[in-house]
Amino acid sequence: MSERTVLVIRLSAMGDIIHALPAAASLKRSFPDFRLAWLIAPVWMPLLEGNPYIDELIPFHRHGLRNLRNSWTRLRRLAPDLAIDFQGLVQSALAGRVAQPKQFYGFDASVARESLASMFYSDRVCANGPHRIQRNLQLIQAAGAAGEMHEAWLPSGEDEGRLPSGPFVLTSPFAGWGSKQWPLENYELLGRRLNSEGLELVANVAEHRKCELDRLKHIRVHTSTIPGLIAATRRCTAVTGVDSGPLHLAAALHKPGVALYGPTDPARTGPYGGTIRVLRAEDTKTTYERHGKVHPSMNAFTIDQVAETLLQSIASHVLSRS
Repeated sequence: MSERTVLVIRLSAMGDIIHALPAAASLKRSFPDFRLAWLIAPVWMPLLEGNPYIDELIPFHRHGLRNLRNSWTRLRRLAPDLAIDFQGLVQSALAGRVAQPKQFYGFDASVARESLASMFYSDRVCANGPHRIQRNLQLIQAAGAAGEMHEAWLPSGEDEGRLPSGPFVLTSPFAGWGSKQWPLENYELLGRRLNSEGLELVANVAEHRKCELDRLKHIRVHTSTIPGLIAATRRCTAVTGVDSGPLHLAAALHKPGVALYGPTDPARTGPYGGTIRVLRAEDTKTTYERHGKVHPSMNAFTIDQVAETLLQSIASHVLSRS
């Protein structure tokens, strides 16, 4: 009898992959005799390498006909008994359909990011969340799994670059689209304020974006790959961030900190677990439209407000561990 397989589909991006980790772990615990394979874009594979709940990583290559053909061939050979699409895109649904699973679960058209994706599923689930982690758990529960895991397993990471020897706050100022970002000049003011509190502000960015922070003199710029970001997050005292992958990484590692939210809804995509405090103006309207300019609501936070909330989060975290 051939080995039974469950295929998890979450191609990208960092925060969304982290939000799918508890559901994947719950799947493996619910079906221990199944081999769990995860289809993922190659750039994000370091987030899953060594994961004890994942038996196989399948890189999904979109660029180049030969690479795409290889991905398609590997999916056809997999022949999973069950596939679950956490992405909710036509692209991810098509990839799952290529694998020809016996059962294919995905979000209902009212929930999927692209409503047309639901046409490819054999079973559609109207998950109500509200948080994406909860929606993912509701999706696997519909497939017969127990949504028992809320923790996300993450690798140790690897030290890259120079980090402070003393306490520091880690930030990643860039997000998937500009409307979620805090104005860069505010980080300079926050860095100066944190210095007076004995904390250094460190900004982790990709190498190609380092030059955008050259004018900021009160922060240390740290460039790294994903393993370096994970290691830096594990070492930091706290984080401050926006709705982006590095913030959700810090939340999964139970780091204290402050999250600055504007157009996106923290109830849906906020830091999960309660260690990171959220600031958001009360009259902010939720929108997930991808604009390049900073949303006006992201100007609602004062430097003192961010610094004080951050210090309060650190103090509470210290007390909870004592």
